[in-house]
Amino acid sequence: MRVAFVGVGKMGLPMAGNVLRGGHELTVFNRTLSRCDPLRDDGATVAASAAEAVREAEVLVTMLADPAAVEEQILAEEAVLADAPEELVWLEMSTIGPTAAREFAARAAGAGVTMLDAPVSGSVAVAENAALVAMVGGDAAALERARPVLEAMTKAHFHLGASGAGAAMKLGVNVMIASQTVAISEALVMAEAAGIERADAYEVIAAGALASPFVDYKKAAFLDPDGTPPAFALDLMRKDLRLALEQGDAAGLPLLGAGASADVMTIAAGLEGGDEDLVRVADALRRISGPG
Repeated sequence: MRVAFVGVGKMGLPMAGNVLRGGHELTVFNRTLSRCDPLRDDGATVAASAAEAVREAEVLVTMLADPAAVEEQILAEEAVLADAPEELVWLEMSTIGPTAAREFAARAAGAGVTMLDAPVSGSVAVAENAALVAMVGGDAAALERARPVLEAMTKAHFHLGASGAGAAMKLGVNVMIASQTVAISEALVMAEAAGIERADAYEVIAAGALASPFVDYKKAAFLDPDGTPPAFALDLMRKDLRLALEQGDAAGLPLLGAGASADVMTIAAGLEGGDEDLVRVADALRRISGPG
């Protein structure tokens, strides 16, 4: 298939690479064009604009930071969707929340484009292994057309309902990730304060009732945060939790755990830096507790 990919960041780069390795004809665009160089070297075409990338595509994939970035790069420039081919399917794979997803889908439909909200669960390492899980909302027929592209990037994808359903589920998953990060961090710091080695404490967590893929693949980061590249930045999680709390407010749901996690992420970002990984929550707790 002819695929346009807009947004070649930490997650977008391996995802786009998997699309290319899946045998698809790939055109990529990123505001910082140098981010596209590894894909160019592997045979992708690098476009000078999002509109140019989309012009002959059958499927458009966007992987951007937030709703504002999607607005700026795809919707603000009328030519991006207005000049797109008929029956283009847009896989919007960023974490933007259900309200923005439904709004963007309606605007895309006005240009003859079918948008599916299809955010993913998984880290950079998971993306590199094409083992992401996608949560999809929108038209089932459009999903069938785009399925070969999704299959190149994911180990599973679930059609959850109408437009916005995938975006809503992604926020629920990220609430769980935030809460588990806080819980692991607190358990480790408690164990360390009791004189237990960090690595030994983590082995217990990984072997116990709450063992999970997340616990396994975050092990290196929790044990050696300085030596492990950030995979999920604190500021991105803060954004996702804000979206989740907005969704909860709209539905009349008191998301108390999400609110507590958002407070912890804000404290950690202030102490450790918003570009740092979620595991820095543990370092923030160590900093707050001080010596002894």
